[in-house]
Amino acid sequence: MFRILSLLTLLLCVTAPAMAETVGEKLKARKESFVATADAQKRKDYDEGIKQVEESGALERALNVGDKAPDFTLPSAAETEVTLSELLKDGPVVMTWYRGEWCPYCNIYLEDLQMHADDFKAEGAQIVAISPEKIDNGMKLADRMALKYHVLSDEGSKVATEYGVVYTLPPKIAEYLQKAFHIHEANNDERNLLPLAVSYVIAQDGTITYAYINADYRERAETKELLEEVRKLNQGIMSE
Repeated sequence: MFRILSLLTLLLCVTAPAMAETVGEKLKARKESFVATADAQKRKDYDEGIKQVEESGALERALNVGDKAPDFTLPSAAETEVTLSELLKDGPVVMTWYRGEWCPYCNIYLEDLQMHADDFKAEGAQIVAISPEKIDNGMKLADRMALKYHVLSDEGSKVATEYGVVYTLPPKIAEYLQKAFHIHEANNDERNLLPLAVSYVIAQDGTITYAYINADYRERAETKELLEEVRKLNQGIMSE
């Protein structure tokens, strides 16, 4: 009997599906890898850089829940132009900003959104990911990661400025990123502007109903929270 129970236990352990990692867990693992390999001065510089952004007032400038999302038209990686108001005619929009195709934390998040793209589609919502990079970089990213949602280029950070989600990199961090990733060339912009870690859910009337705003690019909104907000919006429409 003991042997049978042991075999059953082993079988369950082998066949039981592993619990899916959350976005937070994936990003934490990446951060721990950086901490383990980067030198102490670099770690200190990045931590101080995040603190400087937090203290700059950038978080307070960002649009928040209850604000109206400004309309825009931007080029997409699918070689079309995407207009927010047109997307909203079909359902809610999940909007997120990412720093660039060079950013490993952004890639982790964008990949997680892609893993749940069908869930959002089933709820009638469309995903929009926006970066300050030239559209060529967005095309490379979308192709490499097989992204099936809208990847948009906000070259010059004009839309990010309207939403209040843009900030100027602290000089030391700008130096690191330019040396490692040539962000001036990638963005066609030498002003060292990047977006905060921001995700919005926007209702069909253009109202922001969910906002995640963070100065720490190593943290992002949980995908399941975005999906829950979309479902709440849909439930509200159905109950009217």
